[in-house]
Parts: sequence; structure tokens; C-alpha cells
Amino acid sequence: MKGLRNVGLFAHVDAGKTTTTEQMLYRSGRIRAPGSVDAGTAQTDWLEVERARGISVRAAVTRFEWRDVGVNLVDTPGHVDFLSEVERSLRVMDGAVLIVSAVEGVQAQTEVIWQALRELRIPTLIYVNKMDRIGADPAAVVAQVRRLLSADAVPAQAPQGAEATFAGARSLTESDEALAAGGPFGTLLAEAVAERDERLLAHYLEEGTLPCAEVSAALTARARRGELFPILFGASGKGIGVGALMDAIVHLLPSPGGDPDADVAGVVFKLERDPVMGRVAYVRLYGGTIRNRDTVRNATQDTTDKVTQIRKIDGRKAEDVGLLQAGDIAAVCGWSRARIGDFVGSPAGVPGERRMAVPLLTVQAHWQNEAEYPAVVAAFQELADEDPHLDLQWLQDERELHLKVMGPIQTEVLASVLQSRFGLAVTFGAPSVIYKETPAGMGEGYVAYLAPKPCWAILRFSIEPLPRGSGLVYASTVRGERLLESYRNEVARRVPEALQQGLRGWEVTDLKVTLIEGEHHVWHTHPLDFVIATPMGIMDGLARIGTRLLEPLLRFRLSVPEEFGGKVMNELIVMRGVFETPVLAGERMEIEGVLPVATSLDFPARLGSMTKGRGVLSTSFGGYQESPPDVDAERKRRGANPLDQARYILAARSALSAQ
Repeated sequence: MKGLRNVGLFAHVDAGKTTTTEQMLYRSGRIRAPGSVDAGTAQTDWLEVERARGISVRAAVTRFEWRDVGVNLVDTPGHVDFLSEVERSLRVMDGAVLIVSAVEGVQAQTEVIWQALRELRIPTLIYVNKMDRIGADPAAVVAQVRRLLSADAVPAQAPQGAEATFAGARSLTESDEALAAGGPFGTLLAEAVAERDERLLAHYLEEGTLPCAEVSAALTARARRGELFPILFGASGKGIGVGALMDAIVHLLPSPGGDPDADVAGVVFKLERDPVMGRVAYVRLYGGTIRNRDTVRNATQDTTDKVTQIRKIDGRKAEDVGLLQAGDIAAVCGWSRARIGDFVGSPAGVPGERRMAVPLLTVQAHWQNEAEYPAVVAAFQELADEDPHLDLQWLQDERELHLKVMGPIQTEVLASVLQSRFGLAVTFGAPSVIYKETPAGMGEGYVAYLAPKPCWAILRFSIEPLPRGSGLVYASTVRGERLLESYRNEVARRVPEALQQGLRGWEVTDLKVTLIEGEHHVWHTHPLDFVIATPMGIMDGLARIGTRLLEPLLRFRLSVPEEFGGKVMNELIVMRGVFETPVLAGERMEIEGVLPVATSLDFPARLGSMTKGRGVLSTSFGGYQESPPDVDAERKRRGANPLDQARYILAARSALSAQ
């Protein structure tokens, strides 16, 4: 599919992604005039909350034609609270444009996205936007990009002026004269190309330059393979440099692969709700062809659903095209049970995903009256299908609903969506930090579930801690004659569920659980006995061993004027921060380290007052570490506790019989 590109626009918040998208749609003839983010008229920001706040909260898929090539463009949110939308978009892109502000340079989200792009090996263009703004410094931004992101990032253009005098950028590969006139930018490009080819290196060392045609061919080939990352310059707010960026998307990013005659293989990466068609699933197809009225298998759920419509969507406009072929993206109607991440047809050939979004806060939802409870639960279930990271947890006995969030802006957006879409006035309690637990040592858990009859399930688990970040590792050494394979499989399925709540009510992680003994009874064992027995055996082990509390960390980079350095470092120490020796850069001090989330929830606001608004803080998830002895946090358990076996068995058997 050489006439197609699948490209994602990524950046830190306010770097200009949506403005750049609007200019592309305008230049390609898709819209009559570019919309404005601030005015709430952007084509891809069509949710009411996006227009009101002037930010993107959902990834928006749009399409345009340029130089006889179709481009599927995904404009992703820039705010860290909506990182899950970025995460889902990444896995279906063949190329990316990473937008960096010419004033602010590389920011926290920029680095997080860059690491994900590199892990997935997605060819990437770097677009330095806002070159017309006061403080724009292209040379400094290029140096910072090469230092913080990759030394393989090279200028493909030389900017003509900066700030008020910015008049666009000249391609370094248009002629020998342009390459020579590019100054340090041209030298950087020529050296980068020469270093990667012995023949060109010999020519460069001998002549001190390279033919422009050789540089252009090498840059194109290596950019498409993700070996060099071309840097371009523009001012999207004025439409300067956008046409050249569109040319670069077509010429320097790869076309998607995929055989339309192969078996169907694709993934659902986004869901929306249409008032007429119901649930709409955005699908990237890697193999095969889907047509209207086809019946397609959902491999994840092992179900089949009929396609009622296949749409190409531009913001709020939709066109029924009736066909989706390998390499392309479209919105499919009729799959009422589809969820984000579902494999369509065969999972073979669908790339894996890169987890970036880790919700570190939990909030409780509150609604106006008891009669609204069913409607609120149904609304949240629909929203959780669209964003699985919400990880809804409702306590049915207490009539409470809890969910995981990335930050306060996400809860404001959720409240707005619940009001505008469902007519529900929902508020959220103060956020609390999501802790985890891990075993305090090695030990065993045992359960003999033999009464009340009929039942028979005996299990013994070995439990041992693992290094931070290991998650759960499960194994079984039990032989088939003692415990049937179907029962062993049931235990394996139930262990992760049993570890969702430890002794303090938090998820238990970084451990290995091994089933070392198991026994069923030919007559007395019921197929669901091991569903009930597994959590009792696991919790018995945790109660014997004990658990340690783990707290989440933020990795931070902080830049402050030198005069405020001492005060800020004292504050970091009070918050139990750990940081490296500060580095002086001009009149500013740069500090890098890690901070506990619990102690730093209000730090960004306090930093502003401490530094008179001149401190710059960027953060990303830094993993979990063991909490100090004086820090303790418990969460109310959902449902009956397996340690209270009599009550737990009664509750579990009633729930199972009701299904």
C-alpha cells in the first residue's frame, strides 16, 4: 500500500499538535479554513469538554490526501492525564511526527513518548514548532533533541530566521548550494549521513562535502527504516512550514505493509459511541480485507459479529466506504461487544503494545441520589470500555464506585462527559495514592476446602518475593493424577484475581506463586470448588508471611533559577526525594531524581510560589519502592475476606449459585 501512510502526531501539551493537524486538513482541501484550539473550533477537538478547555482529551482520527497519497492522521492528547490515549494510538502507527516547541524544547511527555517510539521502532520526524515565538532558539533545541532524545536526530532543513523574523525553512536536500548554505545544520546532516556509509565517509573526508543527491537518498532510506530522525521547522499557527512537513510525511515515512488477500488480522484501538449506529470500533488491519455485512471473528472474546458499516471519519464527518483492507484504518459499526485491545481475526502479525500510562491515584465517585446508582454504573462501564485504565471497582454491598485515574484534569473531564453525554451530575472525592503490597519473605499457603458438602479442594502454594517490577510469576509442579488439568487451569486463572487485594487491601505484586500440592476428589469435587479455594490458599500464605507496603514514585527533572536552588532542594528532602548532584547551566540549576507520589501531590503548585513561577518541573512514572516503616496505608476490602473462611465460603457459594 504505497499510496497510504498511517501517522501519529505526538507531543507534550501545548506544543501545537491540533493546530498543526488543522493546517494539514486545510492545505489538503479537507476543510475550508483552519480551526482554532483556543476558540474551540478545531475539527479534531469535537467533544464539548475539548472545545471548552482548549485541550485534546481523546485521540482523533482524520484523513487527507497529499501528493496522491492517503494519510490516516491520529492527533493524540498532549496532557499526561490522557497518556492512555497516546499508548493505544502508538501500536497502530507506521510513522510518527513528534512536535517540539522551539521555546520550551524537550519536555517530560516528549521523552516518555520518544522512549515508546524507539521501543516500537517507529520511524519518526521531529517538527520544531512555534519558531515565530519570542524565545525560539532552533540551534539550542536541535542540541537538546540530540542530547536528550537521540544523536541520530538530524536537521533536514535550515531555518530562515527566528522569532519575529522567522520566514520558514529551506530544505538542505534541494540542491548542493542549499546544503552548503545550511551552515552548522548542513554540516550536521552531511556528517550523520557520511558516518553511516564507508563510501560516503571516504568522499566526505577527501572533499569536505557530499553531493546533495547522495545525502537526500541516504536520508530518505534511513528515515524510513527509523535509523535517522529528520528535524523540520515551522510555525503552524501561521501555516509556515506545514506544507514541507506534509511532503516529509509522504517522502520520509514508510507505507504500511500487509496482504489484503491474507487472513484477517487486526486490532481495535479506539471506541466511540454513535447516537444512531451505537458502538463504533476503530480498527487497524494488518492482513486481509473486511467488507460491509461480513461476519468477523473477535479472537480475544472468541465471538463473531457482523459488520454493518465501515466508515472513514474526519472529526464529526463520516463516510460509509464499505471496505477496509490490510494496512488501512477505519471505523467499523455493528460490533456491539468490541473492547479496546481486542484482536480481530487472527492475532498473528499484530504488534504488541507499549505500556506508558500507569494510573497512580484512585478516586471515589459520588452521585446525587440512590435512584441514579444503576445509571451511573452503566455509564462508567461504557466509559471503562473506551478507557480500560479506569479499572472500575464497585463495592456492591456499600454501593460505592471507585476508579483509577492519572490526575485531577482527568476527573474534571470525566465529570463533564458524564454530564453532557449521560445527563448525570457526578462528583469525585479527593484522590488517594495507589499503593501495592509485596510478600515480606518466603513461605507457604494451604487450604483444605472440605465443608460444607458437597466440596473437595486441597491446595498448597509456595510464595516468594521477586525484585521490583517483576509483577506476578505463576508456576505449577502438581502432576495430573493428583489434580486434573481443568482444575489446574482454574487455579492458574484465579491466582491473579486472588492477589488483587492483599492484607492491606492493595494489589500484591513482585512475587512468584507456585502450586506445589493439589488434590481433587472423584465424587465430592465440584468444578467451582477451586474458584473458592484458591483465594483462601493465597491469603493464608500472605497472612503467614506478611506483606510490605510499596509506594509509587515519580521520576523528575527540575530546572530553577540558581537563587532558589537551596530552598527547592530542602523541599525535595522534606518530601523524601532522592536526587543527583545538581548541574549548573547558565544561571539555572537542573536537578534530577525520584519523589514519592504521596508527598508530592501539591508540589507543582508550591514550586510556582517558591520560584515566582520560574521553576520548570517535568515528571514521569518511576516505579514502586518499599515504603518507610512509618508510612502505612490501608484500603477497605471489597467483598468478604478469604481469611474469614466461613463467611467467605458462604458469600462465594451464594454468588456462584446466583450466576
